[in-house]
Amino acid sequence: MLRYLHANELHEFPLLQDTMFKDRKDQFCDRLGWDLKVDDQGWERDEYDAENPLYVIWERQDGSHGGSARFLPTTGRTMVNDHFLDLTDGVAFQSPLIWECTRFCLAPGADGRVAAGLMLGGSELMRAYSISHFVGVFDARMIRVYRLIGASPAVLGSRGLGRDKISVGLWEYDASGRDRLLRKAGLSSELSNHWINRSFGADNQLKLTG
Repeated sequence: MLRYLHANELHEFPLLQDTMFKDRKDQFCDRLGWDLKVDDQGWERDEYDAENPLYVIWERQDGSHGGSARFLPTTGRTMVNDHFLDLTDGVAFQSPLIWECTRFCLAPGADGRVAAGLMLGGSELMRAYSISHFVGVFDARMIRVYRLIGASPAVLGSRGLGRDKISVGLWEYDASGRDRLLRKAGLSSELSNHWINRSFGADNQLKLTG
């Protein structure tokens, strides 16, 4: 299932929190070899996790992490604006209609359905908050993942070669893309609506349908 949780809510789901940050360490540090900070708990966290981001998390039946992505509005601090303006010709993203998506992580053994579910979760956030675009930094291996689930971004700029290639991309919301992601994830629109409305609570006024 999908959960939508802000950083200050993660403590309510200790197993989900623990396995998410440990899976991030496994993916980004151990498998990809990125030079990132890992704390004494074995968690990979950075300064943007301290900005109370919104996480879209695929939760397995046992309550552990199956995959996740991190979202921040570009009206505040973001990784793209702080570190990757060389890939956007110096243009910073600062708009309530544009959010940043980073740390797209799949747990060991996660399949394409989980990847599609996470992209669907991002689409649901766009629909819920009238977000027009996501901007994100991603590595070379993600190009194939995005292509397979039918959610490729417009690439704004890249640096590096081969497996070391890093890009900044831009995703735009469209309803047909949501329908495609529902099919790829094997989920119904009704179930996806239930998950996002449940996560934000009875008073959030989202009450998405359709």
